[in-house]
Amino acid sequence: MTAQQKSNLKPWQLKLHEVIYEADTKAGKLFDIILLVAILLSVATVMLESVNSIASQYGDELKLIEWVFTLLFTLEYIARLISIGKPLKYVLSFYGIIDFVSIIPTFLGIFITGSQSLRIIRSIRLLRVFRILKLVQFMNEANVLIKALKASRPKIVVFLFALLSLTFILGTVMYLIETPEAGFTSIPRSIYWAIVTLTTVGYGDIAPQSVLGQTLASFIMIIGYAIIAVPTGIVGAELAKTKSNTNTQVCPECSLEGHDDNAVHCKYCGNSL
Repeated sequence: MTAQQKSNLKPWQLKLHEVIYEADTKAGKLFDIILLVAILLSVATVMLESVNSIASQYGDELKLIEWVFTLLFTLEYIARLISIGKPLKYVLSFYGIIDFVSIIPTFLGIFITGSQSLRIIRSIRLLRVFRILKLVQFMNEANVLIKALKASRPKIVVFLFALLSLTFILGTVMYLIETPEAGFTSIPRSIYWAIVTLTTVGYGDIAPQSVLGQTLASFIMIIGYAIIAVPTGIVGAELAKTKSNTNTQVCPECSLEGHDDNAVHCKYCGNSL
């Protein structure tokens, strides 16, 4: 049986899905490149609108252009919904949420003053360039990194809690050692200094003056360099475990990807790819 027979989508919906979701065909790549250009122009419009000298002279024209882009993105969003078997899967996906959020600010601007500036968030949609230009190796590496970060989450959370406890302790100790004249006027302010020092940022707005305080500060700085290596090691270990594949096929039924290179059916819903 063909993919059209197995899918709940009609032939015209499958064709629309191929153009919108796939970057393998000329039509699909052309559609996505046009979409990227539209996103870039839309972001440029929002940026120009934030410049007072330009907005005062071309404000009406820029608003008109922005509405044109918003309507185009709205039509694209609707087309994505009707060209997939399970629209809710797309709506709740990463790109689905980004696509939805990118068109909402313009409509909110009718009721809420100043919300138009949130339209700049649609620049996140430029992430589609990985699929559009068929940069498979980069997109796969991005997927591997995301998987590694998810797998590292418990360890990183424990590490962050330990780091938070350490900064509280070191900040409190420094508050006891140093005087208010040195800038350590409270425990929260001392904790702020500990964070700045431990992360090797070193703004210099607060600095210990006593010998004991400077000794502790030196100790914290050395610890800071060691701490930087911890999350790198955690994520690096998970990266070594994570396997990458080169299949970018999007299931026309559930919109999920990440299938094996030789996959014939979707491993999530069983639909033919």
